[in-house]
Amino acid sequence: MTGELPLTCEELLTTTRCVRRGLDLDRAVDPEQVKDCLRVALQAPNGNNRQNWRWLLLTDPAVRADVAEVYRAAFHDRNADALRRLDELPPPTRSVLTAARYLADRLHRVPVLVIPCLDVAGGRLPEGNQAGLWASLLPAAWSYALAARSRGLVTAWTAVHLDREQEVADLLGLPATVRQGALLPTAHPLRTAFRPGPRLPLEEVLHHNGWQGP
Repeated sequence: MTGELPLTCEELLTTTRCVRRGLDLDRAVDPEQVKDCLRVALQAPNGNNRQNWRWLLLTDPAVRADVAEVYRAAFHDRNADALRRLDELPPPTRSVLTAARYLADRLHRVPVLVIPCLDVAGGRLPEGNQAGLWASLLPAAWSYALAARSRGLVTAWTAVHLDREQEVADLLGLPATVRQGALLPTAHPLRTAFRPGPRLPLEEVLHHNGWQGP
């Protein structure tokens, strides 16, 4: 919510942010509220209505700690060079990386972790373009984030742990056919007012009736 008034549809779409620093790590989240958000997410489009999505709701502190340990290792492996050169990075890049490190170092304290997954035939991802496959999961994951925001919760969309996907799968006992698509830490916010994020003007990214420019 923004103030005391419900968010309009446009406000919801333009102010649902990836919140890394602003998660309330000390306030519990009702799992039933998260389940309500997931029920909304299940109305998202998916290929041929197969509904082969699967959702992991992690609330047990020990389980969250195990997943967070793998996540941190993946984060520091991926960003080791950038972290060594942190002071040399442009301010926007430095800010995002610092916030991402803040989340990685505290992920075990986030009260709820949600991992959206797909049950993939044979467990093998197809060669080439996989857009059609993940289009059956990622819109639902974003719907979950929007539903959480509309209920006064915030999320952080991340997929760093996928660098070590099998380690997380082993920790959680996932079948070989189940592939993970993202990780959505979920918590109450430390602040309630959010603004649209910095984006390029539409004119710089729009190509009308074919490709124009380089």
